[in-house]
Amino acid sequence: MKVPAGTTAGAAVAEAGLPSKGADAVVVVRDADGALRDLAWAPEADVEVEAVAADTEDGRSVIRHSAAHVLAQAVQNLFPDAKLGIGPPVKDGFYYDFDVDRPFTPEDLQALEKRMKQILKSGQKFARRRLESVEAAKQELAGEPYKLELVDLKSDVDTSEVMEVGGGELTVYDNVDRHGEVVWGDLCRGPHVPHTRFIPAFKLMRVAAAYWRGNQNNQQLQRIYGTAWESKDKLEEHLELLAEAERRDHRRLGSELDLFSFPEEIGSGLPVFHPKGGIIRRELEDYSRKRHEQAGYEFVNTPHITKDTLFKTSGHLDWYQDGMFPAMHLDEERDAEGELRKPGVDYYLKPMNCPFHNLIFRSRGRSYRELPLRLFEFGSVYRYEKSGVVHGLTRVRGMTQDDAHIYCTPDQLQDELKSLLGFVLDLLRDYGLDDFYLELSTRNDEKYVGDDESWEVATEALRSAAEESGLELVPDPGGAAFYGPKISVQAKDALGRSWQMSTIQVDYHLPERFNLEYTAPDGSKQRPIKIHRALFGSIERFFGVLTEHYAGAFPAWLAPVQVVGIPIADEHVEHLQQVAESLRAKGIRVDIDTSDDRMQKKIRTHTTQKVPFLLLAGGKDVEAGAVSFRFRDGTQINGVPVDTAVDALVDWVQRRENASPTAENFQAGTA
Repeated sequence: MKVPAGTTAGAAVAEAGLPSKGADAVVVVRDADGALRDLAWAPEADVEVEAVAADTEDGRSVIRHSAAHVLAQAVQNLFPDAKLGIGPPVKDGFYYDFDVDRPFTPEDLQALEKRMKQILKSGQKFARRRLESVEAAKQELAGEPYKLELVDLKSDVDTSEVMEVGGGELTVYDNVDRHGEVVWGDLCRGPHVPHTRFIPAFKLMRVAAAYWRGNQNNQQLQRIYGTAWESKDKLEEHLELLAEAERRDHRRLGSELDLFSFPEEIGSGLPVFHPKGGIIRRELEDYSRKRHEQAGYEFVNTPHITKDTLFKTSGHLDWYQDGMFPAMHLDEERDAEGELRKPGVDYYLKPMNCPFHNLIFRSRGRSYRELPLRLFEFGSVYRYEKSGVVHGLTRVRGMTQDDAHIYCTPDQLQDELKSLLGFVLDLLRDYGLDDFYLELSTRNDEKYVGDDESWEVATEALRSAAEESGLELVPDPGGAAFYGPKISVQAKDALGRSWQMSTIQVDYHLPERFNLEYTAPDGSKQRPIKIHRALFGSIERFFGVLTEHYAGAFPAWLAPVQVVGIPIADEHVEHLQQVAESLRAKGIRVDIDTSDDRMQKKIRTHTTQKVPFLLLAGGKDVEAGAVSFRFRDGTQINGVPVDTAVDALVDWVQRRENASPTAENFQAGTA
């Protein structure tokens, strides 16, 4: 679409007959340089543009940032002394930071929503105005100290997140009422929707404390989060998704299903697994061990603490110390007079396992015939996460990584990466995750070690393996660790949320620092390449993700209790106990409910506990040597002969079927 010189983009959109109402309404345009422009923008020369609709990601971001302005206007209407921070769009919503005398209350949010709806209904226009100079900006913003700070920092602020300044100029967006009067304004680079009626659906979600510009040494502000969408239907869909996510919250399910807890006596981010959670964790680990053994990995084990010299050699004390627990100063000896006789040593809890595996490789001479050498460990590590970011099992301070390090020759690197990525994806699929994309994290030019050539070789090797997988590859510029680039497997759960799972890193640096060598075919000493690989990331985090993915209804092979027998009356208990003995003999985890509860209550209790198989038995079942199946979804199969039932149930578990059993999908095995 062309916007002629001197004509507004909005006029060109109207001339082209593009929608101005509804979910597909055009809200902004994208110019030839990729920049988003208001519909009021009038170029000085003819320009080709792309219309951006409300129901696109860019369109939603513009709607959300515009909603953030309306929120700020409402706050200053109701709280005139409030000072403005920033208000960017974020994933699925927006926020705005305010300096106010007291925290906002739920009642305040209700009042602010009401005021915002009044503003939206009034149809105020968003009008862009360029400030002539920094001095003019400071004069206009004299009453807004945080905006004044942004003016001075305009060249340094990350405008991808902070939409208040940028583009080499200072601009204000005025909110203009239907009489042409400016009723409010905000320092902003835009763009915005044409007027407030282009914000058809929004909701304020919650309030949180936030430090100005993310620095804990700065003033603490009140952050209001909201969400905004191109239609009321999309808003309702999003709110239902949030409600479902709340129902699936692994912290809630962990308590309801008696899987794990976080005792205050132990400390933040340090979970304990209860017997039922321990069964699930053991099954996760045991299957992983089996698959690793089949793939030629060798198992190792390393201690939880080490002297500081190991992390000095690896570089972690230079690059990662902020993420480590403080040192323990041990082994110091003094005489009776207090004079130092033997200096102490600093010990650290390990934040990662890789330096230990280097010592195992270096413990004796290595031949090229041993490579690739694949070392694997379920290694417990400890990282000092700030209390504000600790979150259930998905962000902890003590975790167990399924950590592997592969040492290979340069000629083996590409095949090893290809094989490794296939192994990782196949194993994740075995646990029931099958919607993936890949992320390639490249060098942070301000935080890396090593030479340009090795970084380039490592990055291209990872890129090639990722592209050969056929999965979408998303760039993550500057996201690599200090020692090498990384591919991360991003898996989508049942709600479509993305989680970082496995990571694969190519490392030329640590083999150099640890002087790792192998003897090549010509007898020369050569340096191996090291590949770092974590499949789960951490078992704790993977446990939390799977809990939410399955909503606590784990596949039968992972379920802590796979079968519960429910007798209709006491005289039917013995029959079910015989069935249970047959199942236990084949490795099935089974309980019999002999409580005094009525049968229907027993069914409700164990269905709520998400047991995959309930076996019911009454007089007819006992007489026929049969049982009846009851499933989580309420469906049932009656009168299945005991031997057939046992075989079908064992087969379902042993083939690691990830679907939840129902009468429909289980029927074939009982026919």
